[in-house]
Amino acid sequence: MRIVIVDDHPVVRNGVEQTLSAEKDMEVVGSAANCSEGLELIISEKPDIVIVDLRMPGGGGLELIRKARKEGVKCRFIILTSYVSYSDVSQAVAENVDGYILKEALPEELVAAVRLVNNGRRYYDPETIDSIVHKEDNDPFKKLTKREKEILYALTEGLSNKAIAEKFFITENTVKKHIGSLLNKLELQDRTQAALFAFSHGLGREEESL
Repeated sequence: MRIVIVDDHPVVRNGVEQTLSAEKDMEVVGSAANCSEGLELIISEKPDIVIVDLRMPGGGGLELIRKARKEGVKCRFIILTSYVSYSDVSQAVAENVDGYILKEALPEELVAAVRLVNNGRRYYDPETIDSIVHKEDNDPFKKLTKREKEILYALTEGLSNKAIAEKFFITENTVKKHIGSLLNKLELQDRTQAALFAFSHGLGREEESL
């Protein structure tokens, strides 16, 4: 797989490049230090994966992702960051970012995350999720009906209530009732928390797992 790295810290860029270049199935085709350089590189190289810093001078990772997608770029994006906050992660979920991993992650964690994302799955660092949503030791999804699980999966895809209704041939009002029910059962406040909760427990990676 072809990879581009965008980070304003040379040490981070070099470290990530060395880690990934050591893998036979990974090739770092370029790196950039800011949003504008990164966008040019992404458009020219057409990588499979872009690993981008959340916060950089002149524009952060989410801004870069939005601009790249407007240009028709089809690659997958992984946020690499030192920051953990509900706002940052919820924005990443809202932008349908494919991965979110902390810079303190072990090299093997980064490699595993890149492979998962390249295979069409999402990867959100467990430590990031744990800081936002309190996980239960037992299986929380046992509380949900099959339809509630399907709708929860749809939330991880970033679908609107209208899109969910059309997908399952039900009314938007019924969708709202199911979302309200699953939020109550999982003791969560909103659909973003529900999506994060699902990611942290492995849902949202393979629909067949429902």
